[in-house]
Amino acid sequence: MAGFKETKFNDRMDTAAKARAEMLAKAKIRAEATKVNFESKTEERKAIAVARDERAARRTEEKRLAAIETEKRRKEEEERRKQAEIEAKAQAEREHEERVAAMEALETEQKAKRDARYAARKAQKKKGR
Repeated sequence: MAGFKETKFNDRMDTAAKARAEMLAKAKIRAEATKVNFESKTEERKAIAVARDERAARRTEEKRLAAIETEKRRKEEEERRKQAEIEAKAQAEREHEERVAAMEALETEQKAKRDARYAARKAQKKKGR
């Protein structure tokens, strides 16, 4: 069995320096890998941001077009409503004029009947004298 080997101070310092050098080499390798990974992720993020901005612009444009279309439909509906209102007023006016004409005709007819009865009464009185 091998005995315990006592290490000297210089040996321990060399071993620690080698360990530090190995850790530094590993850290540099990881840093390089991270740098490459970071650059690719940065490009991905930029592409995602551009796509997001394009979608937002497209949505904004769609909303603008929808608002224009809605306003157009509202104006058309308002115009149809006004036209219907004008037609309803014209129809009501025609109906009123027809009623007035019918009333005048009825009054004229009633007056003619009344005048005929009056004339008949007068004729009866003249005959009876």
